[in-house]
Amino acid sequence: MSQKLILNTKEIDIILQRLACQLVENHKNFESSVLIGIQPRGSFLADRLHKILEDEYNLQNIPYGKLDITFYRDDFRRGDKVLRANETDIDFIVENKRVVLIDDVLYTGRSIRAALTALQSFGRPSRIELLTLIDRRFSRDLPIQPDYNGRKVDAINNEHVKVCWKENDGEDAIYLLKN
Repeated sequence: MSQKLILNTKEIDIILQRLACQLVENHKNFESSVLIGIQPRGSFLADRLHKILEDEYNLQNIPYGKLDITFYRDDFRRGDKVLRANETDIDFIVENKRVVLIDDVLYTGRSIRAALTALQSFGRPSRIELLTLIDRRFSRDLPIQPDYNGRKVDAINNEHVKVCWKENDGEDAIYLLKN
């Protein structure tokens, strides 16, 4: 298996700054907006964005949560291995709020569909937006598109995108893997 570096640490930092700026432009002080990271990988991205918004834009008390979608996926019973759920940590109601769902890679759209279903347990948002770091735009099974996107990557069938986070993988980098 070969791998090609798509984005390095510095490029990821630039993209995170741009995404945070776009969120501020569209949500101002986040008075009626919330951020929700999709577990597990979207939570690393959401953590980073939340920190940038707090530290660099001085936006405090932005409602922020993490959503597990394990048992909402349409393929969760298709594999042989036992699935382990992640933690859902949402201590607020999303009723009439603008929700920004955050995930690292948008591939088929099935994870986002599962997140939309899981989110219903917390109320009915006034609007739901999607923020992704990587959009694999030629691989969609469902008509789902991001409102905020870091980078579009054209990956074909035998290629995969791997997002590495310093907190989990020891480095900030994004690779294109080929079988």
